[in-house]
Amino acid sequence: MSQLTKAEEQIMRKLWSLKKATVREVLSELPEPKPAYNTVSTIIRILEKKGIVDHEGSGKTFTYFPLLKQEDYKKQSLKELITGYFDGSFSKMASFFAKEEDLSTHEIDELMKLLNEKKSE
Repeated sequence: MSQLTKAEEQIMRKLWSLKKATVREVLSELPEPKPAYNTVSTIIRILEKKGIVDHEGSGKTFTYFPLLKQEDYKKQSLKELITGYFDGSFSKMASFFAKEEDLSTHEIDELMKLLNEKKSE
């Protein structure tokens, strides 16, 4: 699976939240300034050619739905981020975000709790 462009990802986020939608329904969910109808339609057709989206037909209207699960895309994107920017090291990524994001005490406690749970598995 290839990485989605920003425009493709924006459309996919709407399809993931809507589950099934027409181009008009996706367009209505996008923030201002909204792209043209044809732009959204073209992006959805590209996603369909990539095998990420499919459709059901009803007359002239198509209802689109995601074939790619959001969780699967998140996992793949995170792996690519860690590999590309942190030499494949999760600890390097965590260290970077801990330094750069000015984590609150509560966030650090939550992270420690998750790490301890993972350690005890």
